[in-house]
Amino acid sequence: MGPERGEPGDSGPEEQRPETEGATPARPGGGRIRRQEPGATQPRPPTVGEARAREKARKEREELERQAAEAAAKDEQRRRTRRKAMIGGVAVVGVVGLVALGYTALSSDTVTATCVNPDTEVEVPEEYCTNGSPGVGGLFIFAGSSYRYNYGGKGGGVGTVVTGGSTAKPQGATVKTKSGTTIQRGGFGSKVSGSGGS
Repeated sequence: MGPERGEPGDSGPEEQRPETEGATPARPGGGRIRRQEPGATQPRPPTVGEARAREKARKEREELERQAAEAAAKDEQRRRTRRKAMIGGVAVVGVVGLVALGYTALSSDTVTATCVNPDTEVEVPEEYCTNGSPGVGGLFIFAGSSYRYNYGGKGGGVGTVVTGGSTAKPQGATVKTKSGTTIQRGGFGSKVSGSGGS
């Protein structure tokens, strides 16, 4: 191995660098600093790697914005669906309540049954019908005599004549005696809870 360049004993030609007056001698591997003037200096174009990185960052940002917009749209759709379901539920409850109220109003007719002598229509004590044995045609036999109910008629009490009303038991209505005993429950599927008229 021979001596390195620039050392004493080197017989090769030395590299001569021209020196200019007033210039700073260049350092090996160094560069020059350029002054940037506002408004006059143009930015250098980005390198291929920088351009790719910027494009990738732009696409990622757009993708995140798109995902955020989709999530917001889904939330809004869920909110609308929930609101519609709640409104629908309230409407259903309201309709069911209205139907139930109408059904109750229609089927809550309460008719008073008065125990009478079938020949004279004179009111007799209630137990003549409630304790009597059921007979034919809605009659009750109590102590050897026949009695029946008058449905919806008006009377002044035991011993008075009952006017109006009917001998036929009303269908779909609740029938009670003057003391409050239920003879028949009204509404659909009504059941007779005691013996009584036709």
